[in-house]
Amino acid sequence: MPGNVSFIGSGNLAWHLAPAFDNAGFVVKEVYSRDARHAAALTGRLYQAEVKSSLDFSTSPSSLFFVAAPDGAIGDIAREIVLPENAVLVHTSGSVPLTELQYAATSHVGVFYPLQTFTKSKKVDFRQVPIFVEGSDSQTEVLLTGLAHALSRQVRKIDSEGRKALHVAAVFASNFTNHMLQLSKTIMEEHGLDYQWLRPLIVEMIEKSLQLSPGVAQTGPARRGDLETLEKHLAFLQEDAALAEIYRVISQDILDRYGE
Repeated sequence: MPGNVSFIGSGNLAWHLAPAFDNAGFVVKEVYSRDARHAAALTGRLYQAEVKSSLDFSTSPSSLFFVAAPDGAIGDIAREIVLPENAVLVHTSGSVPLTELQYAATSHVGVFYPLQTFTKSKKVDFRQVPIFVEGSDSQTEVLLTGLAHALSRQVRKIDSEGRKALHVAAVFASNFTNHMLQLSKTIMEEHGLDYQWLRPLIVEMIEKSLQLSPGVAQTGPARRGDLETLEKHLAFLQEDAALAEIYRVISQDILDRYGE
């Protein structure tokens, strides 16, 4: 197992993952970011890390390098980074294939994908976060699997195509669901109502979906084919064409999937 780790990127994931490595005994030695202030903020959370001013890691004390950067930057970083001999280069994206690292100056590349939503202000318990790994070779895959087990109770191997499907499903489950909650919050506030009134309903819906399966848990006017209520709701939303269209499309999909 590697003793030292370096990070390229200092966003939400790196903010939590780098300290998790430190606490698990894998010392983070360097942090590089296009904005040195962001790198400095992250090193302030670590025991021994220093800000790295360039992508030249040729004399780095680390053997494992994590690219926790925006998806569009991963390929460019792989081409530009200078690595020490026998280094392992890893990215953390759910949607970027392993092949995006193929032009890096190392044959040992991989993916280390924690399936969770990360925000700097919200603490994350990595023991509860599923981590999905992929390696260019068996040695790299064994290395990443062991590293993942040091952080999480849930570790799985998955290839790039499977990870893409996983990421798309995660967007529906997390990002889209959260956006729907934001839309409901907006409706409540625009009509002088308290969004917290919806809290018991939201909690029950999520718990029931997980316990019974989403298909069994689905309720509502579209699920029961109540076209009269759907028309009333669309009339209520007529002053916001975009919101009305979202309501119409989702309701129609539910009708199509559950209709007789």
